[in-house]
Amino acid sequence: MDYLPTYEFQKCVNRYQGEYKLRNFSCRDQFLSMAFAQLTYRESLRDIETCLRAIGSKLYHMGFKSTIARSTLADANESRDWRIYADFAQVLIAIARPLYAHDPIGVELHQSLYALDSTTIDLCLSLFPWARFRQHKAAVKMHTLLDLHGNIPTFIRITDGQVHDVNVLDEILPEAGAFYVLDRGYIDFERLFVFTLCSAFFVVRTKENILLQRRYSHPVDKTTGVRSDHTVILTAFESAEAYPDPLRRVCYLDIETNKRLKFLTNNFALPALTIAQIYKCRWQVELFFESSTWCTPSDVMEFQEPIALNRPLVGSLDGCVRPYIARRLLCAGSKVRSHKLVSPAAVSTESAARQWSV
Repeated sequence: MDYLPTYEFQKCVNRYQGEYKLRNFSCRDQFLSMAFAQLTYRESLRDIETCLRAIGSKLYHMGFKSTIARSTLADANESRDWRIYADFAQVLIAIARPLYAHDPIGVELHQSLYALDSTTIDLCLSLFPWARFRQHKAAVKMHTLLDLHGNIPTFIRITDGQVHDVNVLDEILPEAGAFYVLDRGYIDFERLFVFTLCSAFFVVRTKENILLQRRYSHPVDKTTGVRSDHTVILTAFESAEAYPDPLRRVCYLDIETNKRLKFLTNNFALPALTIAQIYKCRWQVELFFESSTWCTPSDVMEFQEPIALNRPLVGSLDGCVRPYIARRLLCAGSKVRSHKLVSPAAVSTESAARQWSV
């Protein structure tokens, strides 16, 4: 926690009056409690309370200013403004991203690379009747934009389970010159044309029923797995009206699965093999979902609809970025002071690959 800016955290608290008429158990105590729960894989509020009280004599040195009680922590999680921690998560993202900006991503690309995808979080319908997904099932959907330089989430949106993935494109402001990797569920040519207007590039897997007309064929090296590289235009009236510019279609044969994949992109400068490798990097967002447990126990997430929809946003952003900062700064410090041993807290931070968020 020494690497986290206390001044910036207090600014977020003051921005939303998080400690207005508050006698004890400050927002920082709440933050430290939930950070301890994430890094040590606690499974309930009672588990958090028991573990912290077992080391009561050390709490002051850990930064706690008050005693941790399960009811107090539950009331704080339910009543305090979630935007405090969401804003602080954005502060942590701004710190973490430059630290990993030059990390290799498995493809020769100097621009920023993002992967956009979503995952469905299953919920109990009796506990969450407002999140009805099907007749006997409740769910929410988490849309995540992942910066593949360090696999840091830069945008998370929690919606109802019935919201289609493509709708989240309306909430993303494309970064000029950056690449966005999308699955075929995000094909909407009117929304994709916004990326072109913003001078951003996209690589999306195409569907079989999209009507295209080939204009040019470019030479390819089939020994690399690339089967074709075409310049195409949309022929369907509505699609052509929504996206009037030419597109590039790359066909690639995956040797491992013997599966032929086709991609659409608005970038005509990179080699066809690089386009296929960029799409292959999209799998990192699937690993990101797999390595994180987003559903917390029912006694932690029994909130009303507005709070419960944003609670995973707070925990996922903050809980995933915090270890990245500590890990990279510890590595940087070890290069200067190689004789200094890494503390046990730093080791537990680095090994925290699976986290649950509230």
